[in-house]
Amino acid sequence: MRATTASPELFASLTDDVVASGTETVAMPTPSTGEGLYELPRSNADDVRDAIARARLAQLAWARAGFAVRRRVLLRAHDLLLDRRELVLDLVQLESGKTRGQALEELFQAASVTRYNALAAPRVLRGRRRRAGVPVATTTRLRYRPKGVAGVITPWNYALSLAAMDVVPALAAGCAVVQKADDQGALSILALRRAFIDAGVPEALWAVVTGPASEVGETLTDHADYICFTGSTATGRKIAEKAGRRLVGSSIELGGKNAMLVLDDVDPEQAAADAAYACFSAMGQLCVGIERVYVHRAVADRFTRALVGRLETSTLGSGLDYSSDFGSLASPHQLGRVEAHLDDALAKGATVLTGGRHRPDLGPWFFQPTVLTGVTPEMLVHSEETFGAIASLYIVDTEEEAILAANASEYGLNASVLTRSTRRGRRVADALEAGSININEGYRGTFGSVDAPMGGMKASGLGRRNGPEGLLRFVEPVTVSRSTGLLQLPRTGREFGVLAGPFVLLARVLRALRRR
Repeated sequence: MRATTASPELFASLTDDVVASGTETVAMPTPSTGEGLYELPRSNADDVRDAIARARLAQLAWARAGFAVRRRVLLRAHDLLLDRRELVLDLVQLESGKTRGQALEELFQAASVTRYNALAAPRVLRGRRRRAGVPVATTTRLRYRPKGVAGVITPWNYALSLAAMDVVPALAAGCAVVQKADDQGALSILALRRAFIDAGVPEALWAVVTGPASEVGETLTDHADYICFTGSTATGRKIAEKAGRRLVGSSIELGGKNAMLVLDDVDPEQAAADAAYACFSAMGQLCVGIERVYVHRAVADRFTRALVGRLETSTLGSGLDYSSDFGSLASPHQLGRVEAHLDDALAKGATVLTGGRHRPDLGPWFFQPTVLTGVTPEMLVHSEETFGAIASLYIVDTEEEAILAANASEYGLNASVLTRSTRRGRRVADALEAGSININEGYRGTFGSVDAPMGGMKASGLGRRNGPEGLLRFVEPVTVSRSTGLLQLPRTGREFGVLAGPFVLLARVLRALRRR
């Protein structure tokens, strides 16, 4: 295992950037050993209010700077992030327990999001003409005004990439950001922020706070001009209610119980390889990861043997290199949730096809990738999001049965279809109720498509990140219309009488010309 380039001095330097006026800290452990990694400062409600006030002032100058300045700064941040990749990958692994390959996915995603928004913002958000209601009499233009300070609340599981997917478009749109980082993802976020500050983003423009949701999170959602949240459905509902009462916008990505459909024309070995990664990347601690696998009976035996064989020969580890296939669960809480779901399923009749074992010999929170069969509706693992190390295998007799089962969930975040036929894959995808659907991939196709919107249906959230939609959420459209003076609009009853006929004729002409 290669030695880390991180150090206590680096940790102290990064955590100095947290907005925290007090002396309280909390010890943060690393999943690789369970031992303390560094001390994280704790913010309070006053710190949040102070950060928002400073951000408001910084945002005025940032918005006035214009697209060209913002593009130049963001592209410089993109390059610095790549230049510092080995350090950033170390921090992601040390905090999350991921393998280096899965940490690399995060780094690549953060860089892609930064590059996309830097280059797309001028095109998506530039002012443009819109057709006037009465041609000749008026002209109309649309412009976009940044919403102000975005409050961003991000989770621990994909701290680097999820932060970038909300923070960077806000900055590109001319907004400021106050971000509540989950304690366990704070180092990765602070390293990301440092690259942007060194690239020219004003320090006050992107502030990071930490601390309890009951104080820090509540204060942030009480004062931000727009709210981005990624996390549990229960918390997301509360934030959406608060945003609604305050009449501010929000984008909310919540849980998923994502399904994969393995059709009867697949190559079982290839399908098993795709399923293994889709289910157990980041040890299943991924909102778009697969937890339910519906496999056609015609290929079920061969697929199951291949899946079990692949998982049983995979390598688990926490090395800061590319030697491991799967990593660790992130915390004792995650380990407890996985064990609770497994114990409940086994007590009610489920069978373990592979895995099902805690691996303290590798690290305190390692758990063998686990595949269950015989899962029934009364089991917690059937409908609740496990968010870690367990996938359930179901055998179906028809494509239609698989579609109905996949859609029979309160969630609708991601889905996957494995098939040799592109046409069949698209047809099945059209029938699935999910915000993102991958054909012959688990989640990375849509997750990595930063020019396309990403978000959930049903209880999986509101709004979209990425693509033009991800930029437009941070601005208010403003319509400006001007009278040309060439044709005066009517103001008196007599003037309306004179122009009634011409107005009706104009409407008919526009209809004939198919003008909107």
